[in-house]
Amino acid sequence: MAISTETHPQQQKVSTQAAGDKKRWTIDDFDVGKPLGRGKFGHVYIAREKRSNHIVALKVLSKTQLKQSQVEHQLRREVEIQSHLRHPNILRLYGYFYDQNRVYLILEYAAKGELYKDLQRCKYFSERRAATYVSALARALIYCHGKHVIHRDIKPENLLIGARGELKIADFGWSVHTFSRRRTMCGTLDYLPPEMVESKEHDASVDIWSLGILCYEFLYGLPPFEAEEHSDTYRRITQVDLNFPSKPVVSALAKDLISQMLVKDASKRLPLHKLLQHPWIVQNADPSGVYSG
Repeated sequence: MAISTETHPQQQKVSTQAAGDKKRWTIDDFDVGKPLGRGKFGHVYIAREKRSNHIVALKVLSKTQLKQSQVEHQLRREVEIQSHLRHPNILRLYGYFYDQNRVYLILEYAAKGELYKDLQRCKYFSERRAATYVSALARALIYCHGKHVIHRDIKPENLLIGARGELKIADFGWSVHTFSRRRTMCGTLDYLPPEMVESKEHDASVDIWSLGILCYEFLYGLPPFEAEEHSDTYRRITQVDLNFPSKPVVSALAKDLISQMLVKDASKRLPLHKLLQHPWIVQNADPSGVYSG
């Protein structure tokens, strides 16, 4: 069934039965519309919650596939973490429910879709757009780290764009609630920091490294340590073999910021609050955190 994506100002809240009483949700509470995308374990659909008329994204996951891949614990952790986060640049998770065969996550609907598709279409972003996105993500990560949450998988595929053009961190599948250093290797190869590649302990500064990789990819259209063979990518990461191509033309200030984030010694990476004061961010980022084109 096709449904309108219009929402009325008085219809901005999903019925609060979701958060507190998860078993009361059923699929009958929603009009389910067109698919928005597909993932490893299921599909995401646009949907309307009947009681409030609020438009949401409904992520439908197969229990069988979750069990086969042994990721039930990871999903529980993802739900636990994301449902407690409240930030304009983090996708809201309103609640969840399940039936015999599926698990359903009720998520905020990001009207402008996947950032990755936009980046593929544009090839690379302007410095103004890249800086606006990087500063918004830095603020979101400062918020997460303040709650002892490390994301560990910042990359274009995990980012969505809201109706006003604001960036949203959408996937918390690799995130952890932590007060200590960790050893698990996770995330995506091109975005892995040296300490993960070398199976050393890591902390929240892994997110600073990933944000540096993301900034580079925004400006150049590809990640900095990409290579044909995995082993070459690993080597380039551990050596921080960082090169800046001549095309597209990128400012010296942007390169300076990236170089301060992509530092092998995690303790010497540019802290996120200092990133927000960097001249490139100050001169280029829209203070609202919204890129309107």
